[in-house]
Amino acid sequence: MQYGLYLAASGMLTGMHRMDVFANNLANTETVGFKIDNPMQRQRLTATQERGNPSLPSSKLLEQLGGGVLMARNRVSFSQGPLQRTEQPLDVALDGEGFLVVRDGAGSGADSLRFTRDGRLGLDSSGRLVQTASGRPVLDTQDRPITLASGVPVVIDADGSIKQDGEVVGRLQMATIDDPTALRKRGDNMFAADAQTMGRKKAAAGATLTQGFVERSGADPVRSMMAFNNAERGVSGNARMISNYDEILNRTINTFGKIA
Repeated sequence: MQYGLYLAASGMLTGMHRMDVFANNLANTETVGFKIDNPMQRQRLTATQERGNPSLPSSKLLEQLGGGVLMARNRVSFSQGPLQRTEQPLDVALDGEGFLVVRDGAGSGADSLRFTRDGRLGLDSSGRLVQTASGRPVLDTQDRPITLASGVPVVIDADGSIKQDGEVVGRLQMATIDDPTALRKRGDNMFAADAQTMGRKKAAAGATLTQGFVERSGADPVRSMMAFNNAERGVSGNARMISNYDEILNRTINTFGKIA
């Protein structure tokens, strides 16, 4: 009987985690360049399997039931969101795989590099091209900040070349890594991997930029709400199972306790 409680509890905890993930997706349906998280779960082995000791007290039926479910690492969907026109001359949207590269902090190594799909750009007080949401400098193909002349019209080509008065003054870097699934969210709509992996970044083949646009969130509000409701129903179902097991245990103890 208690084994059933454990299985229901593991399902309930996993379901609550799924609810949290889907709620976060739903809260970011208007976040520029946001990429949704897909919560993953895996089967938990029974105690005899986990410990590799078949002599532990168990039964064939319990072994067939398994050990319930466990939360696994979320997977990020890097599918592209729709483009939205902003008419802002420094805004850019990436079309295809890849990311803009920004520098986080005062460091100069690969560990301070961050990827983002948020192309809302502007100039800081010193004329550096920065991400308006975070103030972090956007880097060129040599991992250097880009400085523009204030008040001079800007043209950004599809390959990232930035022109003022017809002259190329910089080029936005569009980069990726061999295995994008190694990227982890770092807050502020940023992604990064370990320093060694980031140090091996490469140019994003086929990626282009569109000036005056941004990429909308990859989270669809209807699908996110449906996923949240589905996870909530799973939590409620497991909660009812726990309540039922508790009631059966209560009756069993009171009934057999009186007989004894």
